[in-house]
Amino acid sequence: MGKTEKYDHMKLIRQYAGGHKNLITLGRCLAAVSAVLTLIPYYELWKVIRTAVNGEELENIKVYAWSAVTMIVGALLIYIAALLCTHIAAFRVQANMRSSLMRRIITLPLGVFDEDGTGKIRRIVSDSTAATETYIAHTLADKTVAAVTPVGLIVLVFAFNWKIGLICMIPAVIGFVCMMSMMGKNMQEKMKEYQNALETMNSEATEYVRGVPVVKTFGQTIHSFKKFKACIDGYGKWTTDYTLMLRLPMTGFMTCINAIFAFIVISAYVITGNGITNADMLNVMYYIIITPLITIALTKIAYSGEAEMNLIDALKRVDRIMEMEPLKDGAAGSKPADHGIELRNVTYRYEGASRDAVSDVSMDIRPGEHVALVGPSGSGKTTLAELMVRFFDVSSGEMLIGGVNVKDMPSSELMKYVSFVFQDSRLIKKSILENVRMSKPGASEEEVMDALRKAQCMDIIDKLPKGIHTVIGEKGTYLSGGEQQRITIARAVLKNAPILILDEATAFADPDNETKVQAAFEELSRDKTLIMIAHRLSTVMNADRIFVMDDGRCVQSGTHDELMTHGGLYKDMFDEYTRSIEWKVGA
Repeated sequence: MGKTEKYDHMKLIRQYAGGHKNLITLGRCLAAVSAVLTLIPYYELWKVIRTAVNGEELENIKVYAWSAVTMIVGALLIYIAALLCTHIAAFRVQANMRSSLMRRIITLPLGVFDEDGTGKIRRIVSDSTAATETYIAHTLADKTVAAVTPVGLIVLVFAFNWKIGLICMIPAVIGFVCMMSMMGKNMQEKMKEYQNALETMNSEATEYVRGVPVVKTFGQTIHSFKKFKACIDGYGKWTTDYTLMLRLPMTGFMTCINAIFAFIVISAYVITGNGITNADMLNVMYYIIITPLITIALTKIAYSGEAEMNLIDALKRVDRIMEMEPLKDGAAGSKPADHGIELRNVTYRYEGASRDAVSDVSMDIRPGEHVALVGPSGSGKTTLAELMVRFFDVSSGEMLIGGVNVKDMPSSELMKYVSFVFQDSRLIKKSILENVRMSKPGASEEEVMDALRKAQCMDIIDKLPKGIHTVIGEKGTYLSGGEQQRITIARAVLKNAPILILDEATAFADPDNETKVQAAFEELSRDKTLIMIAHRLSTVMNADRIFVMDDGRCVQSGTHDELMTHGGLYKDMFDEYTRSIEWKVGA
């Protein structure tokens, strides 16, 4: 039920199940046995009614009743065993799937997380694997029961009085047709659209929540976040259109499955037209009891079909990550001659973009040189820095470190040569010691302390209850943006890579933190090749060279004095910056 295209989801599930795949088969077989045993008590019930109606020996009722109870208990125990098998397999599938996803994710270029967003990837790792676990643990057994029960029901419905059975099956057949019309060719695509709409809305909701302080500060409403509002409006319109599309078939389905009792009345009138007999009374009473099972069976089939479509969509999202190609590692042994960086006609375009983010950029940064990348927002500065550390591979051109193309260097080797500090600092919920050690796992506690001192972090350490062993986020222990930035700088100090990239690293620092961050940078950048991206032009005046980016191209380069003398974009930007910092309230 629910499959609208050829996609062998069970084959994929068995692959992830590994040695536990036989538990899935066993669980489904046990569920089928449970479904059959569940129907047998209804035959015993018919015999109980027959005994009562015909005035037979009432002692037999006890035998029939105990037989029915035994079957029900047996069916329950077998179904529990089926669920135990499917749950064990489900947990194994989920664990293997998440492990496979994480192994794939850590091999992907870091730029993937900028393009797709960590929220979407996290949702696939968490929600899509959870949907798979739910389907295997619960839905597979229910789906087997839903498949076996109608077969047994057809036998029971036609076994005692085929006329009544035939009349009672009329609404069931119509309801089944209505249900199948809802599971048409477009249903899987609709399910994909639904999940995409949820994914987009969740992502935008996260951004909105992060921006709530700005919204409250300036008295704005949700309308100030147009993308979020557009997502909500789009989701609302989609769900309304989808509901209206299913209105008629769903109404027909619900009407039919709940109209079976009316057809029992019709069948009773038909078969008792010439007078009622004990046998007729027995059959009518029996069908009153058994026909609700048809409603339950059809409802289970409908829900199992929806669950299967959700599973297929979840597996396809997992496949999308698994099919992402990691960057090819270069051959070991390609080591740079020095710490210089050369860009030769570098061009890069993001996937799905209409224009190049960086276009035909050439630069030659000498070993130990301190350079700055400046330019308007969206001019390609950060993209260029990310290409240097191979967050992506260039679309065309070459990126070289010490004369070696970064594509020809193993990723582990490249990371030994480069440290980077971005404006969006990330610390994990571990101790300060473990956070700093991430850049050099084998570092001693003394080395970490030395790095923290050089990064101007001792005032942070002194105020923490357990010093460097304090876990960030535990018992209300949090750091400000500027403090987190300094801990991130300590990582880079500990790594001590010869090339350092700073991307707006003081963007979120207050004046006190900024002073300490700048002091940490002076220590960190000593004797290193430094590439600094900054909007505050006062911080780059002393750079050896300044490269000015505009619309993805390098339009100017030189020292601060040279660029101010020649005029152009840099001078315009610096003059505008000077006017902005001289602005005063009431001036």
